[in-house]
Amino acid sequence: MGRVKQFDPEVAVVQAMELFWRQGFASTTPQGLADALGIGKGSLYNTFGGKRQLFDLALEHYLQTQKAELASWLGSSGSAKERLRRALMFLVATDLADPYLRGCLATNSAVEFGATDKEVARQVAKLFDYTEQAFASVILNGKATGELRSELNADEVASMLLNTVTGLHALARIDRGDGRLQRVVSATIDLL
Repeated sequence: MGRVKQFDPEVAVVQAMELFWRQGFASTTPQGLADALGIGKGSLYNTFGGKRQLFDLALEHYLQTQKAELASWLGSSGSAKERLRRALMFLVATDLADPYLRGCLATNSAVEFGATDKEVARQVAKLFDYTEQAFASVILNGKATGELRSELNADEVASMLLNTVTGLHALARIDRGDGRLQRVVSATIDLL
């Protein structure tokens, strides 16, 4: 008779996400994962299949969490500019409050895996596509209400905002609060 699992796999995925986010995939060992999760390597392999399978679950959890947070900020009350500014400032505040300087797991994964792993690229691209679509929806709303200039191309501006977000995450890994990130947000929103 097999032993009863002494850990919650869903909690373990979140713990693994934190470790991958802090160290990256390549620097995270199976033993390091087992230690961080408080389980044996055998349990790690029996439950998740291995380091890569656990990374895929952790990345998926992160992507779903990010989608929900973005939807919450962009779906809140206020003008289009206010909602965009709050969403970007939330990202800045979150990044600056992080003692590990992790940035964004999706952006980090895109950089770490690059063109070498099509599945990771596909997963990250889904978040980026979602983000662009969410931004475009707010921009279209702002144009319809007359708050934003009618000549703005919503898709182009949404792509610019996505690029701004990924850049903010990268800057936050080294820039700890001289106001640069806030200035980027202010300048970006003022351009609208």
